[in-house]
Amino acid sequence: MTFQISIVIPVLDEARHLANKLQALQPHRNNCQLLLIDGGSHDAGEAIAVPWVDKIRRSLPGRARQMNLGAAEADADILLFLHADTQLPNDAVTSIIQAVADGYPWGRFDVMFDNPKPIFKVIAMMMNLRSRLTGIATGDQCLFVTRQAFQAVGGFPEIALMEDIAMSARLKKHGNPCCLNAKVITSARRWEQHGVFKTILLMWRMRLAYFFGADPDDLAKRYYRKP
Repeated sequence: MTFQISIVIPVLDEARHLANKLQALQPHRNNCQLLLIDGGSHDAGEAIAVPWVDKIRRSLPGRARQMNLGAAEADADILLFLHADTQLPNDAVTSIIQAVADGYPWGRFDVMFDNPKPIFKVIAMMMNLRSRLTGIATGDQCLFVTRQAFQAVGGFPEIALMEDIAMSARLKKHGNPCCLNAKVITSARRWEQHGVFKTILLMWRMRLAYFFGADPDDLAKRYYRKP
């Protein structure tokens, strides 16, 4: 079968939500290859995923490593990196193919959260605006890229955190991103668990520290530690 897009889904202990998320992707299966890349889960995610994906692979821990392995295993010439807690819009495949046909080597979607509270609408609006102004995409915005561009920049830098920021910076040197208006829906669970304003401040500190050369390994320890 010839696929137009390979969707790479890095997971780690996502069994609780995985079946619903993978079921939502099934309407895209006619044109898309689904690859689940597990980073060392201790749950039943792989078994749950079997009926819903085309390939399952195990990777060393680390989202960047998982996505690079997924890219290496992918069969299509367009790669889409999708977090397990994010849902694509119905016209995602058509939009991506059109963007590439228009000459964009990479791009991303606008984002919205699955929580209807006004604060999350404001956060999403600011994320989308910042991305348009800077040309930097976050993982929640579902980065897509041609295989040629992916290989030209050497894939994701295999760092513990900020791999999406670093990858965007690499790709910007290869060409401008296509900022699609269509919205992916991503989970607000981390914001809900840790507090909205606390999470905002944490992310600002992380980005600023990374900008000034902080070690991504140290940032990851701070980001993922329990409150």
